[in-house]
Amino acid sequence: MNLHQIKIEFVPEHDRLLLRISTSDGKEVLMWLTRRCVKLLWPGLVKLAHNTPDVAAQSHPDARQAVLGMRHEAALGKSDFSRPYEEVARDRPFGAEPVLVARMQSRALDNGQFVLSLLPREGQGINLTLDETLLHSICKLIQAAVEKSEWDLKLVLPVGNAVVEPGSRTLN
Repeated sequence: MNLHQIKIEFVPEHDRLLLRISTSDGKEVLMWLTRRCVKLLWPGLVKLAHNTPDVAAQSHPDARQAVLGMRHEAALGKSDFSRPYEEVARDRPFGAEPVLVARMQSRALDNGQFVLSLLPREGQGINLTLDETLLHSICKLIQAAVEKSEWDLKLVLPVGNAVVEPGSRTLN
């Protein structure tokens, strides 16, 4: 099953972020991300971004930051944030209600990609295989949703002097 779209939006009534992931085979997974979850998840995403091969190969911290900033901008340039999330009926293998993410794990693969696991306290979760473009795009989507949440969290991807502006909430 291949990823089709991702949407992350703040839902005020629940004071949570709703992560929607649709696949090319007509499935959709809904997951809740709490403030606590995002606070724990964000440093892991930043660490993954620092562990991409081009960034990790730099020996000087300033060079790592500069390369990270360039790679972040390049990755976002490859992403399509212009199309809205397709609101169509899909099969929801985890059920109609969002699953509350209670545990997160990440690991690097030998091919330069990463696996991000989002898991409930009990039961089935998801494993997202992320390339560099998808990793940076998810970072942007989370930043944009958190900015609307009024959670008083500042999620910064440390990229030197570059400012990462949160924007659209849908990745295609």
